[in-house]
Amino acid sequence: MDQLAAMRAFVRIVESGSFSRAATLLRTPKPTVTKQLQQLESHLATKLLNRTTRRITVTPDGAAYYERAVRLLGELEELDGSMAVSQARPRGKLRVDVSSSLAHRLMIPALPEFFARYPDIQIDLGVSDRLTDLVGENVDCVLRAGPLEDTALVARRVGEMRFVTCAAPAYLARHGTPVHPGELAQRHRFIGYFKPSSGRGLPFRFTRDGETIEVAAEYQLAVNESVAYVAACAAGLGIIQVPGFMARPHLTSGAVVPILTEWATRTVPLYVVYAPNRHLSSRLRVFVDWVAGLFADDRLN
Repeated sequence: MDQLAAMRAFVRIVESGSFSRAATLLRTPKPTVTKQLQQLESHLATKLLNRTTRRITVTPDGAAYYERAVRLLGELEELDGSMAVSQARPRGKLRVDVSSSLAHRLMIPALPEFFARYPDIQIDLGVSDRLTDLVGENVDCVLRAGPLEDTALVARRVGEMRFVTCAAPAYLARHGTPVHPGELAQRHRFIGYFKPSSGRGLPFRFTRDGETIEVAAEYQLAVNESVAYVAACAAGLGIIQVPGFMARPHLTSGAVVPILTEWATRTVPLYVVYAPNRHLSSRLRVFVDWVAGLFADDRLN
């Protein structure tokens, strides 16, 4: 038995005073309406209506059930309507975590366009380079670069970041401009970057004509935050390898310059990640779609 359909049939019978009129209002054959009422009474183990050939009257149990049924069906219709509005105009709060560089360089400058499109969505934006516990910290989604360590998470690939090797002109004036990656470990100084989640540093990687070279040179300074990493390079403290979007403002201003450009560097995928047991609400869905569109026009490089 479809209890909701039977409940709707009962309410229409009471309000119209007739099985025939209820069937017309419900656009359902009269025998179906009769059967729904019988099934509902059997399910409830009580008589809801007294029926004669001339009239229908409501029993005391039927009157009590009618009052509750009308209220319940009204709330259900209101809920359906609110969800339809929510799909058309998403609303509510999202908790999002993103790395410092993505937040400062790309996401925050683009958020006015997002809020103009979705004015009823509120975002709590966590900005750091640490690894976020989505479930434990009740975060709706995060942006993560590189291989996903937790395969239980749901991930949507939204872009790919190509890295560039950079140094400040002042640094190159002191140490010379390298022409081969092999020189880096011998004569040059890196700025170290270690992942907050592991504390491990990342080696530089270069590829050309099928040859791949990884270099882990000495550093005097290491940081665990991406904006500070680029700032240290601009200050002349050493050589870095970063996604193109992070270096772009400094390259444009001349604060840093690209080096070893004949060698290809690593590419790293960028994902929007959320927990598999988290309901993909309309507000989260439109945010994920917006992020995918934001990074679809090569802004990461």
